[in-house]
Amino acid sequence: MLVDFKELPDTSRVWVYQCSRSFSEQELEKIKEELNAFIEDWTAHGADLRAGYEIRYNRFIILALDQSINAASGCSIDASVHFIMNLEKKYEVLLLDKMNVSYKQGEYVAYKALTEFRKMAKDKAVSLNTVVFNNLVANKGEYLEHWEVPASESWHSRFM
Repeated sequence: MLVDFKELPDTSRVWVYQCSRSFSEQELEKIKEELNAFIEDWTAHGADLRAGYEIRYNRFIILALDQSINAASGCSIDASVHFIMNLEKKYEVLLLDKMNVSYKQGEYVAYKALTEFRKMAKDKAVSLNTVVFNNLVANKGEYLEHWEVPASESWHSRFM
């Protein structure tokens, strides 16, 4: 069951998928239609899942699930990953590669391989004040408070 992301409780489980590039406006419109359809039909053992999403900076897909009603099952999580894999193929992007880092350079969102980000930290091209995206947040509350933070407040700090 598709609900507005803002209506989901802060305890809702989240998955953050960062894209290797920004989506175009035309792609975003199609992706929103596909997300709406997927979430409308998303179930766990035949029970509807109360879920929503938002897309940030034209490149992050944040999927949220209110588990207080029905929790995600292995099969339902597999279905969501399969859906994201299909988006990767269709739009020729990376969404599932966790070995990449996104961070802000002014208002621009940069996307680098983790090894390149480490080198940038060593070379002082990024610092503890660099705003990074902590895609390891587990629920909506963490996402709202600790997703977009200075590197000093994230796992990224180990490279500084």
